[in-house]
Amino acid sequence: MPIEDDDRPRKKVTHEIGQDLSLLSVEELTERVALLKTEIARLEEAATKKRASRDAANSIFKS
Repeated sequence: MPIEDDDRPRKKVTHEIGQDLSLLSVEELTERVALLKTEIARLEEAATKKRASRDAANSIFKS
């Protein structure tokens, strides 16, 4: 009896910058775009928090 695709453990989606995209399906590309958009939002949020901390520290030491 063949194993159904849904029964197999899914490989975690990862993306390496610059990798060959020609072997990926449209669905895989869409998953990676969503993954990268989520990661961009997370990075932007971290940068915003760090900027706020830096600005708060600068305002204390410049007073």
